[in-house]
Amino acid sequence: MAFVIYSIEDDRDIAQIINKTLSKQGYEVKTFVNGKDFLTAFKETKPDLILLDLMLPDYSGLELLKIIRGDKANDDIDIIIVSAKHMLVDKVEGLDLGADDYIEKPFDLLELMSRVNAKLRRHKRKTIPITLNNLTLDPLKRECIYNGKEVSLTNKEFDILMLLVENNGRVLTREDLFMKIWGADFAFETRTLDMHIKSIRKKTNDDLIKTIYGKGYKMDL
Repeated sequence: MAFVIYSIEDDRDIAQIINKTLSKQGYEVKTFVNGKDFLTAFKETKPDLILLDLMLPDYSGLELLKIIRGDKANDDIDIIIVSAKHMLVDKVEGLDLGADDYIEKPFDLLELMSRVNAKLRRHKRKTIPITLNNLTLDPLKRECIYNGKEVSLTNKEFDILMLLVENNGRVLTREDLFMKIWGADFAFETRTLDMHIKSIRKKTNDDLIKTIYGKGYKMDL
């Protein structure tokens, strides 16, 4: 079955370039020039990945992002924002609302393909629940059970926790975590990462993730 991508882009030239480029790579790409048409199609069939422009003629990209992430059934859908907005605040807001990655316009087609291919590899990876002491992470259901209770995590929070669990006992630098989770450096703006770590600690009511000052973070279960 083909990896299905929904591209929401009101610039028809850019939309055509995205469609042709990814279609040649074997992806099934459907293009939408406004949020209304996208939502109509989205209700009928869910894609594996969404390429989302922030500035659309009807909805804003952030509004669509909130709608998509407002339903936990959509948690396994990857979302890459593709936008001409270059301000850090725009990137942070998009990522905090549930986007998995952010690509600035104008973008390099090789970079776009690399980011999309990375999402495909993640979908193909066979995963099973991982349990370390009193923590269980189920990558397929995107569920976190800690001390016998389910913890509601955002996509990024879950990915951060999973990466630390997979590297249990090892220190991961902020830069390593940021690159592996977001796939881009954004000038290594680690404040976003620190905010997610803080949120995980608050939700688990525990210092589950250890701060190694001057180095990064680690899990030690």
